[in-house]
Amino acid sequence: MALAWDEAGWERLAPHVGRRRLPVWDCTAGLVVGGESALMIEAGATLREGAELRTQARRILGGDRRVTHLALTHPHFDHVLGAAAFAGVELYGAVGLDTLLAKGRDELRDSAVRHGVPRDAAAEAADLLVHPHHLVCGEWTLDLGGGVQVLLANVGPGHTGHDLAVLVPGTESSPEIVFCGDLVEESGEPQAGSDAVPSRWPAALDRLLDLGGEDAVYVPGHGAVVNAEFVRAQRDSLATRFGVS
Repeated sequence: MALAWDEAGWERLAPHVGRRRLPVWDCTAGLVVGGESALMIEAGATLREGAELRTQARRILGGDRRVTHLALTHPHFDHVLGAAAFAGVELYGAVGLDTLLAKGRDELRDSAVRHGVPRDAAAEAADLLVHPHHLVCGEWTLDLGGGVQVLLANVGPGHTGHDLAVLVPGTESSPEIVFCGDLVEESGEPQAGSDAVPSRWPAALDRLLDLGGEDAVYVPGHGAVVNAEFVRAQRDSLATRFGVS
């Protein structure tokens, strides 16, 4: 029997869309439920966290249904290291993500450890890391059945060189919902590490706004959901911060 979103510890954003703010790093995971398939957005920071997400999704879906698709918005440890817990699903990422993950296992492991993941857990997740089966260059539409479609859009670079956004089109009863990854952060100032591309970040946010429009719900990688006004203000702040237009 399927559970209500809140009974499973998730925030309902639309009848078929929810998200969960994961503990410790406050990374947001999303779930989009179609008539035949279900898409998870983000995999968590460890195999245990990924397995918990998958189990919670099965409780929400009910019966013998399970997650069939997984999208990774960018290649940081708190978003990707749980991916091996989703064995058998179709995995999507921005073009180039496969090569980066193949070459960057040690860096991902070390980044996770620096941020507090136990070394054994980080090493196990990095060793078993799954690479994307499908690489998104421009846009890719997934049909989840029952009239539910999602659009995967390669909108970066910005926060990293491989930023993917997920648009869930609106209905008569719900607005467009855009999962932004860490291109947008609400709980603090957006983090620009060594893999950020500051000169392109404002343009990536312009593309997010074009995708969702003025009335969309924007789901940051960290923090509470926001609106277009917030995204635009963060875009202008980043442009000022990095000296770009």
